[in-house]
Amino acid sequence: MRVVIAGSSGLIGTSLVAALRSGGHDVLRLVRRRPAAPDERFWDPPSAKIDEGTLERVDAVVNLCGAGVGDRRWNDARKQVLLDSRTTPTEVLAAAVVQHRVPVLVNASAVGFYGDTGEALVDEGTPSGTGFLAALCREWEGATRQAEEAGVRVVKLRTGLVISPSGGLFGKLKPLFSFGLGGRLGSGRQYMPWIALDDVVAAVVHVLETGTVGGPVNLTAPSPVTNAEFTRTLGHALRRPAPWVVPPFALKAVLGGLAEEGVLAGQRAVPKALERSGFTFLHPALGSAVAAAITPR
Repeated sequence: MRVVIAGSSGLIGTSLVAALRSGGHDVLRLVRRRPAAPDERFWDPPSAKIDEGTLERVDAVVNLCGAGVGDRRWNDARKQVLLDSRTTPTEVLAAAVVQHRVPVLVNASAVGFYGDTGEALVDEGTPSGTGFLAALCREWEGATRQAEEAGVRVVKLRTGLVISPSGGLFGKLKPLFSFGLGGRLGSGRQYMPWIALDDVVAAVVHVLETGTVGGPVNLTAPSPVTNAEFTRTLGHALRRPAPWVVPPFALKAVLGGLAEEGVLAGQRAVPKALERSGFTFLHPALGSAVAAAITPR
């Protein structure tokens, strides 16, 4: 296949480009600066510009764009950045795939779509929840509407918390646990819909190659765990005690609204659409994913 990827320089995008190329696919990367390599093409989402010819004879577009939700404290301006960095690129690409008759658009989203679901199991048929993150994801997914209405196969990747050797959730937590500063967050009863980076990438390739998967897809491992269980597993793997408890008031003081929706809330999300399509996880259990992430490659 010939695949165009937006957001190719991030944690998932970098690994996805490598995996697709190792599988024999041709990849073009959209960049927002002057192209510096033969596989790069310029685009500017705010002005809806994409280099001429970029989408000619393309089989699929993968859009991974979006500012980091947990990168800084939320305020009204930051919330607007989070929204615009997702909806504007998605709207531009949705219109472009329709114009150039690209048959597939694989678009990022997140499990935050469901809001805080407590202990209830969540699959792709569960309705959207409440709060800023849920509204953000609804707007994000809604920006693909033009492509859906034109008959494009649109896949919405509701991604969970990514475990990788560097970056993502693991990259933030590993240093704390390594120094014996790990601990559960709040009650520890909130579910963490984790997934290994290797499985994220394999699932996206699977979605592209299978040709039958459409609509929302939970990119989460089949065995979500509570924050308390996650804490114990990570502490055991790193051979560091994790006795601490970070109280909710401290998290809220530091993180504001992000603490309430992104740390103290959770989703017990399961990958029903992926499993129904025949996808096999490399790391279905948390212990395996953590061990792979801490093992030198």
